[in-house]
Amino acid sequence: MQDFNFYAPTQVVFGKNSESKVGELVKKYGGTKVLLHFGGQSAIKSGLLAEVEANLKAAGVDFVKLGGVVPNPRVSKVREGIDICKREGIDFLLAVGGGSVIDSCKAISAGRYFEGDVWDLYLKKARATKYMPIGCILTIPAAGSEMSDGSVITNEEGWLKKDYCVNEFRCKFAIMNPERTYSLPAWQTACGVTDIMMHTMERYFSKDDDMEVTDSIAESVLRTAKSQVIKVLANPTDYNSRAQIMWAGSLAHNDLTGCGTSGDWATHNLEHELSGMFDVSHGAGLAALWGSWARYTRNENISRFVRFAVNVMGVEQDFHSAEETAEAGIKAMEAFYHSIGMPTSIKELIGRDITNAEIAEMADKCSNYGQNTVGCLKKLSREDMVNIYKMAR
Repeated sequence: MQDFNFYAPTQVVFGKNSESKVGELVKKYGGTKVLLHFGGQSAIKSGLLAEVEANLKAAGVDFVKLGGVVPNPRVSKVREGIDICKREGIDFLLAVGGGSVIDSCKAISAGRYFEGDVWDLYLKKARATKYMPIGCILTIPAAGSEMSDGSVITNEEGWLKKDYCVNEFRCKFAIMNPERTYSLPAWQTACGVTDIMMHTMERYFSKDDDMEVTDSIAESVLRTAKSQVIKVLANPTDYNSRAQIMWAGSLAHNDLTGCGTSGDWATHNLEHELSGMFDVSHGAGLAALWGSWARYTRNENISRFVRFAVNVMGVEQDFHSAEETAEAGIKAMEAFYHSIGMPTSIKELIGRDITNAEIAEMADKCSNYGQNTVGCLKKLSREDMVNIYKMAR
């Protein structure tokens, strides 16, 4: 068991009509002039944005709007937000949307008072010393950004996708109304649940086998997400299942499912280069890579893969062969991915064969041209990364 520091300061306001509390919450946390940050047309068409605007006005909170956040949020939009905050005297950031919008808000928070370019923070060349407060109204359960310390941003120059993590990124409040997820397309719902499960699996697949409480919580989150997504895909307005998925997304990435263990995160790092190069959905990219990563690393802690197969995937244990049980668990996970419309190879993901040159470029970026490794269960060198990408092709 590893020592740990669990910090989850976000006030969660969960349930029907919870967005009606946004004005009082902004004021509670000191906001007087808000940057109202959102994505495309869904927040407008659903009427949510108009409701938020009316609620802020009724509370006496001024605001400026900035839409246009896209999946794999861009640093150019972040820079636009920073300029608006400086020009308009913004003192609070409000994200209305999913992980991409929240991550964009976090980057604006970090860049607002930083004297250099915000991208330098994501390149780990510097650290910000002052941040803007953030609140969110979650509409897409997936990234867990509403309770996490992390932000992932893409730079269009070179299509690099990088993360930056600080506790100051944790939202002051997160408003979660499962009804706001009813209109999510099946693909987006499935991608979201894949991301939720992977956030827990990145923590679960560890060499630390002696934190039973955390492991049991992690397995429960995984089983719940897996079972509830099937119900939601069959009935998109199933409030109870939507609610369980939404809460699972927060618990999967507020560090609860990793307390006392050392997380891996190799699949996420490998996927960042895949979605950075091809601009694909993050959850789908994770599904395309996970089976190959699992087969490449399972012998580093075969008992962990056996436990996953039996406790999460419901595989009958072969007591004569741990390897067979582990492989059956990986196959069961891939079958689950296919059952919800997710790919299990890069070809399924992008619709064509990936080239060796593209694999080499992704491995170069992921390893910082051979200078860095990724992963904890097995530290992956550039050569390992190439091998996994080739296995997944």
